[in-house]
Amino acid sequence: MDLITIILIIISLIIGIVIGRFLLQAVFKKQEQAAQERAERIIKEAEQQAEHYKKQRNLEAKEKFLQLKAEHEKEVSQRNSAVVQKENTIRQKEQSLNQKLESLNREKQDLDSKSKKLDHLIELNEKKSEEVNQLKNQHIKQLETIAGLSAQEAREQLVNSLREEARSQAIMQIKDIVDEAKLTASKEAKKVVIQTIQRTATESAIENTVSIFNIENDEIKGRIIGREGRNIRALEAATGVEIIVDDTPEAIILSGFDPVRREIARLSLHRLVTDGRIHPARIEEVVAKTRTQIEDEIVEIGERTAIDLGIHGLHPELIRMVGRMRYRSSYGQNLLQHSREVANFAATMAAELGLNVKHAKRAGLLHDIGKVPDDNPELPHAILGMQLAEKYKEHPDVCNAIGAHHDEIEMTSLISPVVQACDAISGARPGARREVVESYIKRLKELEELALSYPGVEKTFAIQAGRELRVVVESEKVSDAHAEILAADISNRIQTEMTYPGQIKVTVIRETRSVSYAK
Repeated sequence: MDLITIILIIISLIIGIVIGRFLLQAVFKKQEQAAQERAERIIKEAEQQAEHYKKQRNLEAKEKFLQLKAEHEKEVSQRNSAVVQKENTIRQKEQSLNQKLESLNREKQDLDSKSKKLDHLIELNEKKSEEVNQLKNQHIKQLETIAGLSAQEAREQLVNSLREEARSQAIMQIKDIVDEAKLTASKEAKKVVIQTIQRTATESAIENTVSIFNIENDEIKGRIIGREGRNIRALEAATGVEIIVDDTPEAIILSGFDPVRREIARLSLHRLVTDGRIHPARIEEVVAKTRTQIEDEIVEIGERTAIDLGIHGLHPELIRMVGRMRYRSSYGQNLLQHSREVANFAATMAAELGLNVKHAKRAGLLHDIGKVPDDNPELPHAILGMQLAEKYKEHPDVCNAIGAHHDEIEMTSLISPVVQACDAISGARPGARREVVESYIKRLKELEELALSYPGVEKTFAIQAGRELRVVVESEKVSDAHAEILAADISNRIQTEMTYPGQIKVTVIRETRSVSYAK
């Protein structure tokens, strides 16, 4: 035999021994379960037999007692009737009195003997009851010997099994409740969003609809207001922006929802203050020139952006909308800068995946074009952007990517999920939207430490910019049913103890690894 054959024989023997050991353990376990079931069955049968035997003896004793009692009552009644007859005829039958007395004595003796027999039967009944109890105790001891468990231990095991069964049923009920809650989650989510909008609308409106125009001294405020306020009224009528001149030192507030109009008003005020001539006619002239300049600048910004990204053939109206993005922001992030990032990301990802790079870049640049229309129809910005792209003859794949980047419509092109992913990447990176790096890192650490505080948790990972928390648990300490409860507990604590944007997905991961070494 060569060395390989010997090694194969040894490995086969080891595998056979391991398999045999597992088979023996399975056989022993099955035999143990069968013995336990047989012991429980014997106990039940013994208890039933003992109870039946006891009831039968009690019934026999009661029947015998009732029979003797009836006989006794019958004889007593007969004796009473005889006594009555004897009293009626006592005067006539004085000679037979002694005979009757003797007969009464004999009857009395018979009654005494019968009463003794009755007492004897009662004693026998008590002895039989004691024998039944002894037999029952002997059966219980025999069953305890066979099963290897005492009655108290068997009772404890039964209680534990019932407790585990009740716990599993409770977990199933919790799961059913969670499933039912998921069905109504959409309605509740809308309610939460509406409440959030109510709480944050004021702050967001102030931040996104107000511009500050700084002045050198407060004397200029009077010149801007003009005689009886004619200058400020002319300026508001020409620009469409509300101008607020209050007690704020060296500052004038420009309020309006259109960022382009606010920029026109800001530049017009700057020119008027610099020139020094402020009257209604001059205001109209400066505002008209500034509006023309801003429109030219918007077109120039759009063209320069398209050239920088290598995008050709855009409709002039789309180019103008791209330029208008320069004056829009989304959650504190400049919309044009965000769109340029998405275009570059989408081009890189499309190149790696072998997709059409030009279409991906166009879709990335135009995906938020619906946020900057001249009018504001009651449509989501993704649907409005898709309609604008279709109107100006963009490729169907580009239109679908624009409309589907927030899942408003079904994705029919491979470019659509690429643009959606790139939009999330640009918006979710630390510092992109009103969140400094320090607070971002602190929030991630707090998320991981919160999950680590639970027993059985081995590792935690906060991913996707803190939008998902993955919790790895030890399979020996946490069961599959308990993993669902753990995920719900962690999500509830996050809701009550932490402040975070959007929503956080909590995923509990439990796996069992069996490792063996062949030596």
